[in-house]
Amino acid sequence: QVQLVESGGGLVQPGGSLRLSCAASGNILNMYTMGWYRQAPGKQRELVAAITSGGSTNYADSVKGRFIISRDNAKNTVYLQMNSLKPEDTATYYCNAALTWKVYWGQGTGVTVSS
Repeated sequence: QVQLVESGGGLVQPGGSLRLSCAASGNILNMYTMGWYRQAPGKQRELVAAITSGGSTNYADSVKGRFIISRDNAKNTVYLQMNSLKPEDTATYYCNAALTWKVYWGQGTGVTVSS
């Protein structure tokens, strides 16, 4: 069983930055594709960014050029650096680990972008 624990959310002003962290139990980053998803109130959960075990990344069009996903295999941790935040980035952000049929989710961390 893989456990994912997110941290780093909070309240930030428009234009500000936050870095989210996702700590995984066990040495899984070299096998699993890790992703960050978000869900705003009344909306469906959507993919924000993902990084494969080989290091390839992909981003939602809405965050390209502003967010960066990275990982530290030694720390079993995935990060999401969020810059130039906008009010529409407000959501609960979830960490995800996926390998074929195995999918795991964290409990989520809230991000609010407001002045």
